[in-house]
Formats: sequence, C-alpha cells, structure tokens
Amino acid sequence: MRRGTLLLLVLACGAEASAQGSPAPREYALRCAEYYARIYQVPVELVESVIDVESNWNPYAVSPKGAVGLMQLMPGTALEFGVRNRFQVEDNLRGGVAYLAWLIQLFRGDLRLVMGAYVAGQDRMLSHGLTYSSREVYEYVSNVARQYHWRRIESKRGGKS
Repeated sequence: MRRGTLLLLVLACGAEASAQGSPAPREYALRCAEYYARIYQVPVELVESVIDVESNWNPYAVSPKGAVGLMQLMPGTALEFGVRNRFQVEDNLRGGVAYLAWLIQLFRGDLRLVMGAYVAGQDRMLSHGLTYSSREVYEYVSNVARQYHWRRIESKRGGKS
C-alpha cells in the first residue's frame, strides 16, 4: 500500500473520531479496521469476520464472560496489548488486531488455530490444538472461517463485504 493511501486511512479514522465521538457508526469502524489490519499486516477480511462473529459491529457489546467491544477483548488481553478503553472503537480495534497478528505469528499462519486461540485462549490451543475443543470453539472457528472465505471471494470480485 502506498504511504499516501495509508495516511488517508489514518486521517479518516482519527478525524472522524474527534469530530464524532461515540457511538461510532459502522463506516468509521470499517475504516479503522482497515487501517489497523494494514498496520499489523492482518488480512482485513479476517478482522472484519472476527468483528462480525464477536460483536456484530456493536462497540458496546459485552459477553457473559466479560469480553467487551467490537473485537470482544477480555480484560487480560486488553491489558497485555495496551488497550485502555475496550469500548472505544480505535483502542479496541488496535488491541484486537495486534492480538490477531501475534496469534498469526504464534501459530505460523494456521488460521484455524488462530481463531481457536482467539476464542478459547492460546494456552489451550498450544497444549491441545483443536483436538479437545468444545462445540463452542468448533462453531466459532467455522463461523469466522465461513465469513472470512466469503469476504475474500467478494474482495477478489471487487465487491465490498
């Protein structure tokens, strides 16, 4: 990506944040997701798929287990990746995409394990892989994979997801 295009994404993400406050519209969240995906070199289709499955683009989503925001960050993960406000769109996306990038490196690009670790924790995937995973983990991995493949097909066609 050219520096000029990246600069425009930064400006679009940051300028809208200051002008708008919250709640952030989906278009703003999409631009920020694209920006952080490029910064951390994570496929934007994967980031968008995780958001679809995790929160359905609701920055105020809270899970029964305590995960919060667009990318449903748990308190420990948020702390580890420097997220101060899990409800804030940019902060949540920055931390969530950084976490995805870290998992992709840890699992050498195996997206099934990355998604399993995202939902169940990296220690569980490192010790057992998907072998002893619960039905919830399998469904999560399948749902994200389905979204991801659909988005990749659409992006190759030139369509927008």
